[in-house]
Amino acid sequence: MTGRTAHGWDGMSYEGWQDIDDVRRRLDAGADPERWGVGESRPLHRAVDFGSPEVVAELAGRVADVDALEHGVTALWEAVVGRRTEHARALLAAGADPEWVGYGGWTPARLSLAGPEPDLFPDVRGALTDAERAVAEEGRRLISALGEFYYDGLGLACVAGIDAEEAIRRLSATPADPEFLDELLADPLDFDMDESLRIVGVTTVPGGCVVSQPWGYAPQQPVVMRQLSEGTLAYGLYANPKSGNQGCVCRDGEGEGWDLHPGGGPNPEDSPDDVLFSYVYTSNAVAYCLAYAGLRPTDARAVLGPPDHWVELPERDYWAQ
Repeated sequence: MTGRTAHGWDGMSYEGWQDIDDVRRRLDAGADPERWGVGESRPLHRAVDFGSPEVVAELAGRVADVDALEHGVTALWEAVVGRRTEHARALLAAGADPEWVGYGGWTPARLSLAGPEPDLFPDVRGALTDAERAVAEEGRRLISALGEFYYDGLGLACVAGIDAEEAIRRLSATPADPEFLDELLADPLDFDMDESLRIVGVTTVPGGCVVSQPWGYAPQQPVVMRQLSEGTLAYGLYANPKSGNQGCVCRDGEGEGWDLHPGGGPNPEDSPDDVLFSYVYTSNAVAYCLAYAGLRPTDARAVLGPPDHWVELPERDYWAQ
């Protein structure tokens, strides 16, 4: 990015926002602390997303309004939602308003009560309700229970209120051939999609069950989701290595939402409850999907395996509408 649209930030990489010396040099040479790129983009918000606390503090001290909005939110809101607590402290020291009202009527201060550092801001107006506190506590428990793991390429269907045996019955699935399964698990990517996609794991967990496929999207195919969700709710996930996490919701056999972004954080149109839920599970797509369906696993086995059952789906068009 060069010329008029760069505003003195020409060639700035993601890593560049962590270089306090370069940022100061640019600012002293005339870089605009109020504008970056095109549209509403602001250097302070960019630094909150990619920079160091020192860069955030430097920019916060040079802008006319530390609470200026980018895409409808303040830099402090972005810092809280992104779990960047040191950035939030730097902004607070620069005069940012923790009681600014954002999505769903939440303020950065009150939202932080449900985050990893509930004492981030002093004198927060309004404690969490018992119901809100329960959502936050379950989020912390579930995220901790799952732990951290690589899940690109993973497919899941998280189904409320039925166990693994009922899921298998609904899918008309049969036990996977042990010999074929051993070869598949040794290297799933060595197999043709038509062969590997029909094998899924199914596991009972507190609150329901999980249909999983570590190497593909089969569990969240439309027909699978409709079959599983009869009389209940199912949330599907495909962690697409090319385009990111893709979510879908089926309720009582009907699609309710498609092309969703689980774990992506709150949205402007969210209700107060949805803002809280999305915040609690920001950047935790798998936990988001499990929690959305009301599932409460105590570890990651239903996701990573070994599942209770490896089964083979019957041949059919699973993308039929």
